[in-house]
Amino acid sequence: MTPDDHARAAADLLRAERTGEQIGLLTLRHPEMGMDDAYAVQNALYRQKLAEGRRVIGWKIGLTSKAMQYALNIDIPDSGILFDDMVFDHGATVPAGRFIQPRIEAEIAFVMKSPVGGASVSRADIIAATDYVAPSIEILDTRIQRVDPATGKARAVFDTISDNAANAGVVLGQERHAIDAFDLRWVGALTFRNGEIEETGLGAGVLNDPVESVVWLARRMAHYGQSIEPGQVILSGSFIRPIECPPGSEIAADFGPFGSVGINFA
Repeated sequence: MTPDDHARAAADLLRAERTGEQIGLLTLRHPEMGMDDAYAVQNALYRQKLAEGRRVIGWKIGLTSKAMQYALNIDIPDSGILFDDMVFDHGATVPAGRFIQPRIEAEIAFVMKSPVGGASVSRADIIAATDYVAPSIEILDTRIQRVDPATGKARAVFDTISDNAANAGVVLGQERHAIDAFDLRWVGALTFRNGEIEETGLGAGVLNDPVESVVWLARRMAHYGQSIEPGQVILSGSFIRPIECPPGSEIAADFGPFGSVGINFA
């Protein structure tokens, strides 16, 4: 793909986000597409959003579980960018039509107090740079069709990465914890939709430890000359499968003593 291809794909994704009309698979339009192309499209999307006045507030890490990696035939996570218009309050209602096909995942969020970056970032570096951890929900959406209607081809990981790793929103619970207050491997959530349990999981599902997920992000960012900044929110990765959120969905994630977080969809 050329830089013009990257910019055109990003513009198409932005238009899909504004209009609610999905675009076709980028991997069908560009069969030669690779990982670097996918992140180049995401970077073009990032630049266009900044030009529109958006502000970066953090990062999300996806595809951290073995189950999701096996499903997509990859062996590494992916990442996306959190912007200031993606934040929803705990217990808020997402307006009808805000998203195309919203889903949610339960995650442990890290909020940073100092910068951290570099190819040799360690676990100790991430722990020292973390202000607090909190229960969170990530809202996912897809501006790209999940399946091409003509060929039956499913969206590939390069489509997802291009589409800002399917990120659409973030909800933080009200609880704040020191990073060493809990063994994050054993922090889990019972996730409900309309009062019925849909999914459960433990933090260990995220690369065996959510801290290691943030280490991976910092090292990947170093490859692109980026670093994690103070005040940024890092969604460390889901330990449940995505839950569909059709209109009228009421989502509650119960993290036990770690806290709780909820979001509703009009």
